[in-house]
Amino acid sequence: MPATRILMLTTLAMLAFTGNSLLCRIALRDTAIDASSFTAVRLVSGALVLWALVRLRVRRPLGGNWAGALSLFVYAAGFSFAYQALAAGTGALLLFGAVQLCMLSVGWLRGERLTGLQGLGLLLAMGGMIVLLLPGASAPPLGAALLMVLAGAGWGVYSLLGRGAADPLCATAGNFVRAIPLAIGLALVLLPTLRWDTPGLVYAVLCGTLTSGLGYAIWYSALPGLGALQAATVQLSVPVLTALAGSLLLAEALTLRLLLAAVAVLGGIALVLQVRRTVSR
Repeated sequence: MPATRILMLTTLAMLAFTGNSLLCRIALRDTAIDASSFTAVRLVSGALVLWALVRLRVRRPLGGNWAGALSLFVYAAGFSFAYQALAAGTGALLLFGAVQLCMLSVGWLRGERLTGLQGLGLLLAMGGMIVLLLPGASAPPLGAALLMVLAGAGWGVYSLLGRGAADPLCATAGNFVRAIPLAIGLALVLLPTLRWDTPGLVYAVLCGTLTSGLGYAIWYSALPGLGALQAATVQLSVPVLTALAGSLLLAEALTLRLLLAAVAVLGGIALVLQVRRTVSR
């Protein structure tokens, strides 16, 4: 695949992932839709787009499994409920930090050992997460922050379960379809609190179709041209893009705490990944 095409697809995918946070935050801050309804509409619309893409491209059965669907649901639900109270940039930093820390921790538990610099990077990243969560005037609400960390862990587990999938797009489409009854079940449990309006539904559909369904399809198109470490590293751009977009588009403050935490979390993870790449050569 030509390098320019890989760059274009990767850029579009990162913008789509940034869009997930922005659309969810706008919907839950500025419209009447609740988090459970947003989650259900996002998963249903995303499943429809992914199913259509699979049918048009390969015409093969959907893949995935219930473990993948459950971890996807944990991510999507935690993501929505957290963004009721978190700024877009803060949420994205917690999400992607938790994803990478989850995957690195699982690798360590499976016997992967860190070098001294990697250990330093991991401690730096964990310290940045802790600093972000410490009580203070600019600290995010703890409950919402922990929900986003849970969402990140869900996505990390989902990514680990999907490693080695013969067709990631088919697997993701199948997992989205299986996650629908889980989202509907959550909505039924929270039935008295359900509410929505037209703008909220529009944002949820856009999040499901464009920034989730098409975004994941674009990402899987770019992945064959990226190494595993390149793919992990490039995703660290999403919290930065989200924080900048949140400041410009949503008038959210770029606090000193957020900036310091971002440097520590993203810099620490980047150090782990960079040292791993050097060692693997």
